[in-house]
Amino acid sequence: MIAQQGLPNEAEVFLAIGAIQRRQGRWAESTANLEKATNLNPKDPWPLQTLAINYEMTRDFAAANRTIDRGLQVDPNSFGLWEIKAKLAIEEKGDFSVAEKGLAMLEKLPAGADKTMKLGIARSSILLLQRKFADASREADRIGDDQLASYPGALCSKYSVIGVARKAAQDDAGARAAFLKAQNFAAAELKQAPDDASAHARLAESLAWLGEKDGALAEIKRAAELLPESKDAFGGPEITESAAEVHAIMGDTAGAVEILDGLLSRPSTVTVPVLKINPIFDSIREDSRFQALLQKHGAKA
Repeated sequence: MIAQQGLPNEAEVFLAIGAIQRRQGRWAESTANLEKATNLNPKDPWPLQTLAINYEMTRDFAAANRTIDRGLQVDPNSFGLWEIKAKLAIEEKGDFSVAEKGLAMLEKLPAGADKTMKLGIARSSILLLQRKFADASREADRIGDDQLASYPGALCSKYSVIGVARKAAQDDAGARAAFLKAQNFAAAELKQAPDDASAHARLAESLAWLGEKDGALAEIKRAAELLPESKDAFGGPEITESAAEVHAIMGDTAGAVEILDGLLSRPSTVTVPVLKINPIFDSIREDSRFQALLQKHGAKA
């Protein structure tokens, strides 16, 4: 607040305050301050991207899209802006057309290792949700491990995508091999950063896929202890979502549904359209309790 008083027209100050407030769960105040930041610095796409994520978390998709479109007017070739715009369409409606348009546009940008890697990750994730499992696995496999080594969690995520795709395609042996690699990469991360909640969550999911229930539950519990929503209302829901996925992977419908019901009732990026298509929830998809959850929150939407 001292910085705000001394620099009343400095966008960075409002941006910083808004970022802190959303972690405190003060969403309305955070959004108001991020709006001020965008108005003070309208030619910088970063505040607009940050604000759009607030609207995404609170499921105000109309405002999120307006904000992203403002950003794209400033920088029509921004990977981050197109990534969020694609996510919004999928989260709101299960619509992949925006993602396909964005990927097509980004393909035209000058070649580079960073661009190739980012496009590969985005494309494989989208193909997985589209249930094009062979294509998703092939696309993820094309990304060299060396390209991902410097990005935290990227190697684990790559092999998780491959594992889920192979599992859905009923290639159990191939899936297990991929999940073992994901497990090893997550464990290696934790040796370097033992208090990284996201790494614990990634390890938990890998162990769940490998059938190691006790280990998976212990890891996701540790992740939640390190980054609880009570202390971080912005980052915490991602860990909570991982907990729901762990329970679903293990076939625990009651546990998954209880967690998802909470996430769908408060700010998070979990939405009914994504739950309807995400293959991670296939093991509980036909359960009446999961279907009732979709109906309950689908009606609200």
